[in-house]
Amino acid sequence: MGLKFTPENITKLGEDEIFVFGSNLEGRHAGGAARVAYDKFGAVWGQGVGLQGQSYAIPTMQGGVETIKPYVDEFINLAREWDQNTFYVTRIGCGIAGFTDEEIAPLFDEARDLYNVRLPESFVKIIDRNRSLK
Repeated sequence: MGLKFTPENITKLGEDEIFVFGSNLEGRHAGGAARVAYDKFGAVWGQGVGLQGQSYAIPTMQGGVETIKPYVDEFINLAREWDQNTFYVTRIGCGIAGFTDEEIAPLFDEARDLYNVRLPESFVKIIDRNRSLK
């Protein structure tokens, strides 16, 4: 079985699938993946963090990478517990928030080993490269 990555454009989800997107703390889901989450997957206007409908918000607009890490860690803990669900992580923080894949991908290192979390291919390549350098 080959590696599975988050598809570039997700337009529908299965019953046990969750769309993971970057948001702002105010929960204004106006653009990018946040807008897709709001329009298609049950993201709640005004809720900037956590599970909502078939989506999960990780805030990325409040400061540097170090301010995103606790939210990613919270997500990884939830994904471990909710192992009957499949989580599709988008390139959070790499659009409107302005971070690079190289800055964000390492935050998901632990998620790389979870069978129920799909990461963007760019994140996986960076994580695997970093692991091979250790």
